[in-house]
Amino acid sequence: MRMVLFSLPVIAVIFLFQACDEGIPGEYVIADGVPTVYYIRMSDPQSADSLIVAAYMDNTICLIGDNLNSIHEIYFNDQKAILNNSLITKNTLFVNIPKNIPEVVTNKIYMISGSGDTVDYDFSVLVPAPIIVSISCEYAHDGDAATLYGDYFIDDTSSPLTITMAGNIPVTEITSVSKQQVSFVIPEGAQKGYINVKSMYGTSRSKFQFRDDRGIILDYDILTTSGSWRGGLIANDENSLDGNYLILRGEVDDNVGAEDYTNGGFVSELWSDANGRTEGNFFDGDVADFQLKFEANVINWSGAYLNICFGPWGSSVAPYQNQLYWSDINARGLWRPWENTSTGSFKSNGWITVTIPMKDIKYNKDFDTMEFDKSLAGSLSLWMKGPAATSGGKCIMEVYFDNIRIVPAE
Repeated sequence: MRMVLFSLPVIAVIFLFQACDEGIPGEYVIADGVPTVYYIRMSDPQSADSLIVAAYMDNTICLIGDNLNSIHEIYFNDQKAILNNSLITKNTLFVNIPKNIPEVVTNKIYMISGSGDTVDYDFSVLVPAPIIVSISCEYAHDGDAATLYGDYFIDDTSSPLTITMAGNIPVTEITSVSKQQVSFVIPEGAQKGYINVKSMYGTSRSKFQFRDDRGIILDYDILTTSGSWRGGLIANDENSLDGNYLILRGEVDDNVGAEDYTNGGFVSELWSDANGRTEGNFFDGDVADFQLKFEANVINWSGAYLNICFGPWGSSVAPYQNQLYWSDINARGLWRPWENTSTGSFKSNGWITVTIPMKDIKYNKDFDTMEFDKSLAGSLSLWMKGPAATSGGKCIMEVYFDNIRIVPAE
């Protein structure tokens, strides 16, 4: 096949006529005959003049040929793809490459026509390097079990999956591996920083930092809630993750706000001015570029929303004070992991890391949406309030918190 180079205007004209010849997706007519593939390109019109012989899993590609509307099934290696009739014409077929790892790699596409004919075409499916999204607990101790979540964690006997902590500390005990998660034991000497995972398809670095100490608002040891009316119940015992931690626990009536009670409470406030902190806000930059994180240990939780309420630095004076919760001084975030579970309750079975994008700090006191104002983000209160799992019931909860922070969404 002879390749000819054209100027850009000529190429545009050629593809305009080609598009007319290919037909319009949606005009699908079942046909007989044997399909023929001339070439394959990416689905993006900007890349229409680039012919490809390989592409990554879950990418959308376009087959160009003849009698393509006779295809009833299509496989990439041994993995069946889903056909969308509205994206098939006589001369074009758009299809997503399957996300599953092939068990038998032949580097071919197999097309089965309605009459039972099978036609193959040379094409390689590329597997990405591991994608690392999160870890079960960013503050896990050395020797603790931990799990990384993401995708493409491929462990092959010829090239075993490996994990390396910051400081080039290797993980020596991997306990289980699946495509979307890998469990392991935190090695001795693990340090703060990024985690690397290597498979036979490449090496990737986590976007989060293990034991991230950036942007900490409350660690309840050095950065505390002292000076506020309701600092919350602080403990340091066998349940501690890292020194002191906050406890919110009790029973809250359905959709009724509550404050304190003996040996517990539903609220913890940080008034930054009364706490002696430097005047200012917790972060500076585009809200979309940041996320709120904290560690939590949920002993029991069957109702009520955690309201994460932001307010100005000078929150100890009227008209603010505990109005951080009771009015709409600024948008708030909601955490409600018990909602939509099969049991209507949630337990974490240990400390976990919770991530809430700052763009999701967008609710008012009635749970409708409002805009977050980063210039009014210098104080922070946590309140439990909201619907019970059962209407008219009580929200039973005991939740521990530590290391509340705002970090870049890298």
